Amino acid sequence: MLALASLSGASDAEWARDGAAFADLALLGGLAVDDASRDAARDLVARGRREFLPDDPLAFADAELAALSEAPIRPGLNVRSATLDPVREAAAVCARHDAVVEINAHCRQEELCAAGCGERLLRDTGRLERYVAAASEAGATVSVKVRAEVDGVDLPETARRVAAAGADAIHVDAMDSEEVIAAVAAASDAVVVANNGVRDRATAWEYLAYGADGVSVGRPSDDPAVLRRVARAVDDWWRRAAEDGATLDRERERDREPEVPG
Repeated sequence: MLALASLSGASDAEWARDGAAFADLALLGGLAVDDASRDAARDLVARGRREFLPDDPLAFADAELAALSEAPIRPGLNVRSATLDPVREAAAVCARHDAVVEINAHCRQEELCAAGCGERLLRDTGRLERYVAAASEAGATVSVKVRAEVDGVDLPETARRVAAAGADAIHVDAMDSEEVIAAVAAASDAVVVANNGVRDRATAWEYLAYGADGVSVGRPSDDPAVLRRVARAVDDWWRRAAEDGATLDRERERDREPEVPG
């Protein structure tokens, strides 16, 4: 699987359509969906960052996801919230469009953390579990975006707990700790999507070799040349895995065949 990772203030329906020829999933957003996260987003805009700040974030999400109803890519929505109910409401919107809702426990900007979003949520596993459970109960496919190298956070244990709460996927920004993907993948049966520095065959295959089910492209997700390289790399990896599996099955079948006396 190849996903397009959300980019603050840039990942909208048009962006998703542009990448649809290469990827399986496009995560729109991140979208601040409650008052505290929206106030934090306004502070980010004031210091020069791009953010989505529509008057009605859920209506915006509904319209953006509807615009992708005929696109050959599955949509998703990365949401930021300091409170539970807006996550449930956003998940219900996503469920209506067969879209993935991705809970943002990843962003580390000071404004978002102060509001209780992003990395602050990652540090509060109990609250993150409640977000996941509410989103799952709303009928959505649930992803959780996390990051490695956060002091005091046992990422494999967090992955185990959020998967038990109903997360279908764990989207891991590996930072400079690529090997953490193996530990996260071993912690649960959730789909693991690896992110950070995915640009070509070498970077995609490294994550897949550690046990990721897929990779995501972040900043260069608007560069067709990068997406083409990564898409080809992912396809080649799974084609080779299928061929190797078929060969192993034939060898096992041959070993089970009874010897015929000469």
